Amino acid sequence: MANPSRRLPENVPGDFYVDDTCIDCDACRQIAPTVFRDHGEQSSVFRQPETDEEVRRALMSIIACPTSSIGTSRKYDARVGVEAFPERIDGSVFYCGFNAESSFGAWSYLVVRPEEEGGNVLIDSPRFTRPLVRKIEALGGVRTIFLTHRDDVADHDKFARHFRARRVMHADDNAARYGVERVVEGDAAVRLDDDLLVIPTPGHTRGHAVLLYRDKYLFTGDHLAWSPTRDTLTAFRGACWYSWAVQTRSMEKLLDYSFEWVLPGHGRIHHDTAEEMREHLKRCVEWMRAVG
Repeated sequence: MANPSRRLPENVPGDFYVDDTCIDCDACRQIAPTVFRDHGEQSSVFRQPETDEEVRRALMSIIACPTSSIGTSRKYDARVGVEAFPERIDGSVFYCGFNAESSFGAWSYLVVRPEEEGGNVLIDSPRFTRPLVRKIEALGGVRTIFLTHRDDVADHDKFARHFRARRVMHADDNAARYGVERVVEGDAAVRLDDDLLVIPTPGHTRGHAVLLYRDKYLFTGDHLAWSPTRDTLTAFRGACWYSWAVQTRSMEKLLDYSFEWVLPGHGRIHHDTAEEMREHLKRCVEWMRAVG
């Protein structure tokens, strides 16, 4: 829990606050944008929640926060935030919450599918916590764990053991070292089943890959996200650990695919038509070339 003695001065007076352990992962600002803001490399409360829904979203932010940096000065029912996860984003796609500090607060997702279609898929790893595990069990467990890259693996091994799930990861991000059961190699896209396509997208790391579900949902790890400030798709130039030139070529490769959702580990989620997404992606590639 957050420490009131370390409460940031940028917080407005009231029950909810952020302390100075905040790592600026952006989770609270996405979950409760009417309560939390970015004041420059950290988050703070700029407006205390007023409605029941705002309180619920603020409590969800407490549960999702990877560093327990959000607190309250009076007691609230934490179960309200716990029970909100996994949170449905669209159709059978859920945001897991319980972001892990070891993944710098990266978001992880759950795709719920019937067993005859291959079963549920966990994309990257949240914290392994009993409340979340029980909720995932109720949704059918996990058959496949797709790891986009080495930064966001968190508690993948615990989830794999508990659910007896197979993990999928690219060889160039040391998949073998993590004990991954299905190792993807090379630059060619690999189909896991009729609905799931792994597309290698090296650049952020040497072995980064994205996952396309039903030609609609693109789980992008740290490769691609929506930028509210630029109002278009973007990549993270300051967080490219392998090669910007390689990442630019990987981004160009995605122009061959159709998708309506971008669901990143870091950065903002975005939904649009496939045609508009392609236009945004083209602008992103042009920007990457210019910056590079």
